Amino acid sequence: MRRSRILSLLVIVITALTVTAFIKIRPDEKPVLYIIGDSTVQNNDGNGRNDYWGWGTPFKAFIDTTRISLQNHAKSGTSTRTFILDGRWDKILTTLKKGDFVIMQFGHNDHAGVADTGQQKGTLLGISDSTQDILSKRTNKTETVHTYGWYLQKLITEAKQKGAIPIVCSLVPRNRWKDGEVVKEAEYPEWAQAEAQKNGAYYINLNRIIAAHWKQLGPAEVKKFFPGDGTHTNIAGARLNASCVAEGLKGLPDCPLTQYLK
Repeated sequence: MRRSRILSLLVIVITALTVTAFIKIRPDEKPVLYIIGDSTVQNNDGNGRNDYWGWGTPFKAFIDTTRISLQNHAKSGTSTRTFILDGRWDKILTTLKKGDFVIMQFGHNDHAGVADTGQQKGTLLGISDSTQDILSKRTNKTETVHTYGWYLQKLITEAKQKGAIPIVCSLVPRNRWKDGEVVKEAEYPEWAQAEAQKNGAYYINLNRIIAAHWKQLGPAEVKKFFPGDGTHTNIAGARLNASCVAEGLKGLPDCPLTQYLK
């Protein structure tokens, strides 16, 4: 009788260990790389055109997807402010877990109008604590608008609170040149770097990494990436931008995401 009970206990223990091992190796337990941003990060617009590609999905070619999953949550037209206001960030927070990664790249739409009669997607310039109260078109109530830095800090700190690792990228450049140099978009690279450093996030100066490659190619070659406008690249331009993200990560040897690069 006692031997039978011992055998039963052994079966229970072995079963429990087997279940535990299975849970640990389930595919959905892999870390997840969340990518958030605007249209320069989002995938093709779905209409089959070749002039509207972001780097988010092409970046999958640079990581080992057998060991980490990639989810591109970037959305055309969003700023740091509207990505939060529209509930996109809250949706990510419901599944974000310890060991995950968040790469964030905003700026183009943050430079839009703050209280205009259009989409009201802009943020105040800079990284100060300045605010501006406006009448929100979304709620028809007063909304307090903050600076680009304030919203970026919110994204960083809330990712870290979930145990995830935030990586801030400066915005990709537009196809604008002056005196042989790619024009920088206001001071967004510096503001993004300041917030990343202040809040313990990794930082990739994607703006200048891409600009350096463009300068080597020259304006005529770079123009081929932009069949539609000077902001949205075709797939070739998106792949170059994605390779620049990987290049930036390789320059961060202490960043845990580098172990998943191909």
